[in-house]
Amino acid sequence: MGDMTEATTCAIVGGGPAGMVLGLLLSRAGVRVTLLEKHADFLRDFRGDTVHPTTLRLLDELGLWERFATLKHSEIHQVSLDVAGRDVTVVDFGRLRRQPHPYVAMVPQWDLLNLLAESAQAEPTFTLRMQTEVTGLLHEDGRVAGVRYRDAEGAGGELRADLTVACDGRWSVARHEAGLHSREFPVNFDVWWFRLPNDRAAQPTLLPRLGPGRAAIMIPRDSYFQVAYLGRKGTDADKRARGIEGFRRDVVELIPEAADSVEALQSLDDVKHLDVRVNRLRHWSIDGLLCIGDAAHAMSPVGGVGINLAVQDAVAAASLLAEPLRQGRVTIRDLAAVQRRRELPTVVTQSVQLLAHRALNPILNGQNLSPPASVGRLFAILPWLSAIPAYLVGVGVRPERAPAFARRP
Repeated sequence: MGDMTEATTCAIVGGGPAGMVLGLLLSRAGVRVTLLEKHADFLRDFRGDTVHPTTLRLLDELGLWERFATLKHSEIHQVSLDVAGRDVTVVDFGRLRRQPHPYVAMVPQWDLLNLLAESAQAEPTFTLRMQTEVTGLLHEDGRVAGVRYRDAEGAGGELRADLTVACDGRWSVARHEAGLHSREFPVNFDVWWFRLPNDRAAQPTLLPRLGPGRAAIMIPRDSYFQVAYLGRKGTDADKRARGIEGFRRDVVELIPEAADSVEALQSLDDVKHLDVRVNRLRHWSIDGLLCIGDAAHAMSPVGGVGINLAVQDAVAAASLLAEPLRQGRVTIRDLAAVQRRRELPTVVTQSVQLLAHRALNPILNGQNLSPPASVGRLFAILPWLSAIPAYLVGVGVRPERAPAFARRP
């Protein structure tokens, strides 16, 4: 039996936050959407679980707030630093007065994606194809005309589309097939993610831990801490060669109160390595294809803003492209308009992240640097300063609002 050929208006590659939000918004505009996700479900640990104030507001505007609020989650209202022996609040989301939900919600990403998928599937023009892996692009008359895919049974097929949107992450197959090139920025650290038990109630603040050559952030979740352990890039093999006992000792040196809980790490299979990359495409599109989210710009985990930028890209793309898609006349200029609208927020956010990376360099080089006491005095005198990083992380540059066609009461 030969390859099957189907057709849609917009083919979305990848069912992460960008793909799901874009699919939901476009389908509410009446655009025929087919979303292809290679996995059988969304259950993958240590993905971006931060849902920022602008994304919370978007869920409100889409009429999804009541359902979202029932999901098990914790809330981050502040971030503190240990300055000269006292906790100093350096990020206070409560100062975001114009945000209806001024905090970062920590929600398992699969729960959020399931909510978005169920909402999109309520729209008659939306089709979700799980276990369907995009293997290449279709080309016709010098433009991208859809995708080739392989389904769960291994059968090949073709999906023709007026527009293909790559939302398949930093290792995007669609982006690679299109020959789009990114500018890479140097990053000298990686992150190791793991869980530690938390018998206490979730803490309202984050308190980074700093030590020679490493740092850690303990993110309070419902019944555990999600720990981001930062160390020098290229050292994952060494850590795994030392074994779980060596890794446990490193963790306890940095987080002494973890001495009683670190045994929960049974093996290094419980420790997930993230190869941190920061890059962005010079051109986000070619005729018939648009890249958004991590497929267009891989973000550092600093600030946890990658998911927020991806969602904002999706909202902007839907706002700009819904009408051209409805009329069947999406042009390369329409696609370039998405990059023009979202490039400045990307550049500013990545620039701030790279500055934060520079501040980490002395620690990664073996120094144990704690913020000077003057920082604590400054924030004590001018507490409103904590609103600046809160805005950069929680709102960002050029926040997007749900288009009128997608809003629900």
